[in-house]
Amino acid sequence: MINNLIAALDLNIFSPSEPLGILILLLGLIFSSMIFYIIYAVSSNKESLEDKKIRTKKESLQQEKIGKLFPKKK
Repeated sequence: MINNLIAALDLNIFSPSEPLGILILLLGLIFSSMIFYIIYAVSSNKESLEDKKIRTKKESLQQEKIGKLFPKKK
């Protein structure tokens, strides 16, 4: 019965020596490498240039507001 099922489904088209099997393997490698790159990028905590500019702008604005609230006395 299992032999008939295997013969009817023709699962040999998914073997690594067939074009479809090679395509599936390549897509799997590309997907896996993308996942590992995303995990690395998130864990390394890299900031984009725009994020750094926004953060420094917010910090300078915050320092200005603090300076207005608490002026330095001479």
